[in-house]
Amino acid sequence: MTESRRWYDDACGTALALEFVGERWSLLIMRELMFGARRFGEIKANLPGISANVLTQRLESMEGAGILVRRRLPSPANVQVYELTRWGLEAEVMVQEMGRWATRSRRHDPMLFFSPASAMMSLRTMVDRDRAAGLAMTLGFRFPADTFIGRLEGGTLAVARGEAEADVTFTGDTMAFRRTIYGKLPLGDEDGLSVEGDKAAAQRFVDLFALPEKIA
Repeated sequence: MTESRRWYDDACGTALALEFVGERWSLLIMRELMFGARRFGEIKANLPGISANVLTQRLESMEGAGILVRRRLPSPANVQVYELTRWGLEAEVMVQEMGRWATRSRRHDPMLFFSPASAMMSLRTMVDRDRAAGLAMTLGFRFPADTFIGRLEGGTLAVARGEAEADVTFTGDTMAFRRTIYGKLPLGDEDGLSVEGDKAAAQRFVDLFALPEKIA
């Protein structure tokens, strides 16, 4: 494969990182793939405004860079999916820190479109690790078109797509998610997430999250 022309004459790793993921949509595509493989249409549905042509270009570019791979699921699914490589998954820390940094801006609007993957990434990013250190629980998250299972242990929240038996299961759309997790609506409020399972554990979990203070 012919090596792409360099954007910057700069040996800094940050400059090279921008060549890999600095184009519009690239990091958001990676965000959508952080919790498991996705079909083309699933990625596009969660990136409002991206065209099929641009998504194709970005996927091909990141595949060429070794950030993601495409493969075909076996029968009966028999569909093509995209997933991050092990190296691609290592970028999660970068995505988290950029998100944490930007939410301190007064320009951050938490009411804009929010995909289920964004919701899960926000939990991984914003969890209060000190307060979570003594907690251990399994959590389910059911969105209209996506499901996740999380395991909180040792101050860390691990998340993957799928379903499993959980101590607490939250159900609703991403607006209800924001109202419950960050807006602190009382559990059971009809405008927030519905909750199944241990209500006390659910409240302890919700209490672990808050958006950072805005910069002056």
